Amino acid sequence: MVISHQPVMVDEVISYLITIPEGIYVDGTVGTGGHSLEICKRIAPKGELICLDIDRSSIRLAKERLSPFGERVKIIKESYVALDKVLKRIGIDKVNGILLDLGVSSYQLESSGRGFSFIKDEPLDMRMDEDRGATASELINNISIEKLQELLWVYAQERWAKLIARAIVEERRKGPIASSRQLAILIETTIPARYRPRKRHPATKTFQALRIAVNRELQNIADFLEECPSLLVKGGRAVVISYHSLEDRLVKQAFH
Repeated sequence: MVISHQPVMVDEVISYLITIPEGIYVDGTVGTGGHSLEICKRIAPKGELICLDIDRSSIRLAKERLSPFGERVKIIKESYVALDKVLKRIGIDKVNGILLDLGVSSYQLESSGRGFSFIKDEPLDMRMDEDRGATASELINNISIEKLQELLWVYAQERWAKLIARAIVEERRKGPIASSRQLAILIETTIPARYRPRKRHPATKTFQALRIAVNRELQNIADFLEECPSLLVKGGRAVVISYHSLEDRLVKQAFH
């Protein structure tokens, strides 16, 4: 098994998250199990870990990676937003710590085949949960030009939102926009050459905005942060790793 995604800030996460080794902890975004592996090592032999994710491929890898820890690890295909329901279902009232590592993983970017990245030509899906919701292709082929422009600006602060939205609507009149490369080339040729960013691909912000919209990422974070305190024991901790300014703002507002 080869796993390219490496967890970030492992030592910091462990030091903040684990208050007592024999506690019950939650990795709400287990991914391929990088953070969970380190958590399991630190809470052995009496602690328990509940792992959630909505990406079936990631869960398969996490199960293999965490199998040495046996029944002390529960891996469940569910969103962290539904953690309260998961805990009730398995008979747990509150937990000692909750970890979220937000955003998309390098594994999803490189290996999912769902168009999270424009590096490869893949179906324009972008759903982390392949079992529910509309794909990115369905979204951009049906959304109004006004809503598309708003989405690009609000979720990615894309300065060329109006121009890109217009180009997408014009392109979809010829036929569906169905692949990541098709969309990336369209955006690259839409933004005037002299204004294209030098250090990143011109489509980066559009792909970010579409991923956030398709997966309801900001709404999920907001809903979880509201519920989170009621799921922790007294003195319990939530650790949230955020990468995007809008995520970061929601987290800081909730924790201050």
